Amino acid sequence: MTGARAFLRGRPLLADALLAGALLLFDVVFTLLSPREFGPGRLPTPWLWSVLCAAPVVLRRRAPVVAVGVALATLALPVWFDAVPNTQGLAFVVLTYTLAARGSAWRAALAAVVLWVPVMTLNAVVPLTSPLDVSSAYLVLNNLLTALVSYAVGRAVHARRTTLSALRERARAAEENQRTLAEQAVAQERRRIARELHDMVAHQVSVMGVLATGARRVLRRDPDAADEAIATIEQSSRTTLREMRRLLDVLRSDAEPAADLAPQPGLAGIEELVEQARQAGLPVTLAVAGDATPVPEGVALAVYRIVQEALANAVRHAGSATARVRVAVDDPAC
Repeated sequence: MTGARAFLRGRPLLADALLAGALLLFDVVFTLLSPREFGPGRLPTPWLWSVLCAAPVVLRRRAPVVAVGVALATLALPVWFDAVPNTQGLAFVVLTYTLAARGSAWRAALAAVVLWVPVMTLNAVVPLTSPLDVSSAYLVLNNLLTALVSYAVGRAVHARRTTLSALRERARAAEENQRTLAEQAVAQERRRIARELHDMVAHQVSVMGVLATGARRVLRRDPDAADEAIATIEQSSRTTLREMRRLLDVLRSDAEPAADLAPQPGLAGIEELVEQARQAGLPVTLAVAGDATPVPEGVALAVYRIVQEALANAVRHAGSATARVRVAVDDPAC
C-alpha cells in the first residue's frame, strides 16, 4: 500500500486519472442500482456526459484554471439533457476541495464562488425535472452546504500540511543545532586535551635540553653521569614522541584520513608518476642523469611534488601534447 502511494505521489496526472475513473465507476454503480424511473434514459449517451463531467478531475492539479472552466461548461447539460450525471456534482466537490487544500485562502474562496454560484443560480432559475418533488430552495441550500463543507475540509487539510511542514523544518533545525553543539563540544574537548599534551611535551623537551647541557658539561669529568643523562634524554625523547603522536591524533578531525604509515615519496616514485600519466593518455618520457640514491629526503620529496604537479597539469590542460621528465643529479650532497 505504501509503495503504491509513493508511486502515485510521483505521478499526479495518473493519480487524478484514476480518481476520475473511480468517480465514473461510482456513477455507473449508482445508476444501475437506482430505480428505473430515476435512470438517465437511453444508454450509452449518459455515460458520455458522465465522462465529460469527470474530465476536470484529471486536470485538477496540473491545470486548475482549465479544470474550473471545463466544469463550468458542463453546467449547460440540463439544457440538452434532462438528468445531470452524478459525476458533475462530485467533480465540483473534488475541485473545491483541491483548490482549498493546495492554494491560498482567498484564491480557494474565489474558485468556490466561481464554481458554486452558477450552480445555485441554475437551481433557482431552471426547474429540475424529477419524480421527486424537490423545491429550488432545497437544492440551493443543499449545494451551499456542500460547497462550504468541501471548502472547510480543504482548508483543514491545508492547515494540517502547513503545520506538519513547519514541524519538520523545526525538527530539522533542532537536529542541525544539536549536531553543531556536539561538534563544538568535541572541538573544545580536543583543544583542552591538546593544551594538556602540549604542556607535557614542552616539559619533556625542556628536560631534554637541560639534561643535554649538563651531559655536555660533565662529559669529560664524569662520563658515567653524562651517560646516565644521555639515557634519560633517550627515554624522554621516546616519551615525547609518543605524546606528539597522541597530540596529532587529538587534533586530527574526523573528516581527515588517518595517518599514512607509508614512507614519504622520493625520486624513486617519479617512475610511478610517469606510468600513471601514461595510463591517463599522456605520452611521457623519463630520463634520469646521475646517482639519485644519496639525495636528501627533503630534496627528493620536493622534486617528487614538483613532477607530480607538472604531470597533473599536463594531463588536465595539455590535450594531445607530450611530456618529458628529466631529472639530473649534479651534487648528491646538496
